[in-house]
Amino acid sequence: MIPFTTVVVDYGGVLTNPLSETFDAFARQVGISSDALATAFLAATERHGQTPMAALEVGAITERQMVERVAAELPPGDDEALAVLGERPFGELWFAGRTPNEPFLLFLRKIAAEGHRLALLTNNVREWRPRWRAQLPVDELFSVVVDSHEEGVRKPDPRIYRILLERLGASPQECLFVDDTKENCDAAESLGIRSVLFTDTDSAIDQLTEALRTPLINSPGGTR
Repeated sequence: MIPFTTVVVDYGGVLTNPLSETFDAFARQVGISSDALATAFLAATERHGQTPMAALEVGAITERQMVERVAAELPPGDDEALAVLGERPFGELWFAGRTPNEPFLLFLRKIAAEGHRLALLTNNVREWRPRWRAQLPVDELFSVVVDSHEEGVRKPDPRIYRILLERLGASPQECLFVDDTKENCDAAESLGIRSVLFTDTDSAIDQLTEALRTPLINSPGGTR
């Protein structure tokens, strides 16, 4: 029997409220419709070959450059709404709509107290490090933190999962991974890491609880 020793979690949308809530709250603060903002992000993605957020999360561009890329794609008039960012950083407005997922954090504390190791694997932003760390007991809960902007690579690239496993000193079969994006879960599964697609807190807790009480069984093919 191979017990799961480590639970690896995503940050945004798992340890926080859903991304859609944060996105909508940001749009309201700057006076842009969510649809117009989403369209601008898509246009910037097509123009530059990757999403502005992806480039930001690997440190390829700064927060200010991301804002400039998105603002350039807004319809005439709407770009003026982003003038507020000249006074307040994007991250400040973004985190005004981001709150910790306290019930899930409480569950993580519980399984940590039962002897399970916790790790954090996050696509995140250099400029936002003080903000998100101020919301969470990061150093208390997680023995390993792998952050995309520090590594120059982000989920779902397999390299960032391999970095995680190396730092944990763990096999893929020892780990359970929780993320709210299917492609990130699929990438983990392709490396042999069992994954839970986070859709809501209660179902994620139920799935993790069940998995943690049911170790994998070795077979000649190494399957579960």
